[in-house]
Amino acid sequence: MQNETDPVFIRFSDEFEKNLHTLSKKYRQIRSDVQPIIEQLQGGNFIGDCIPGMGSEYVILKLRIRNSNIQKGKSAGYRLIYQVESSTSVLLLTIYSKSDREDISPKEISSILAEFDEDE
Repeated sequence: MQNETDPVFIRFSDEFEKNLHTLSKKYRQIRSDVQPIIEQLQGGNFIGDCIPGMGSEYVILKLRIRNSNIQKGKSAGYRLIYQVESSTSVLLLTIYSKSDREDISPKEISSILAEFDEDE
C-alpha cells in the first residue's frame, strides 16, 4: 500500500513558457519565485481563486505570486493562470506581471486553451 499520493503531472502551454522566458529577462528571480508554487501543485494543493466566466467544463484558477525582484508584496507580483485537468494533471496556461498588465479576460484564457488543444 502506498503512503503518499502520486504527484500531479504539470504541463506547460507555449504561452506560459513564452511569457516566463520574457519575464525572466526583466525579473531575474522569477523561476525561483514560481518553483515553490509548482511544487505545491505537484503535491495536489490546488491554490488560488477560481476564474468566473469560464463555463463549467473548465476549472481555471488564478493565483498571486510574490515578485522577489520588487519589494511590493504579492499584490504587485505575478499572476499565474492554470487549469486543473484532473486530480493528477495541471496545465499552466500563462503568467504575467501585475505591474505590466491589470487582468486577463476569460476570452484570452479560452484562446490559450484552444491553441494548446490544437498543438497536442
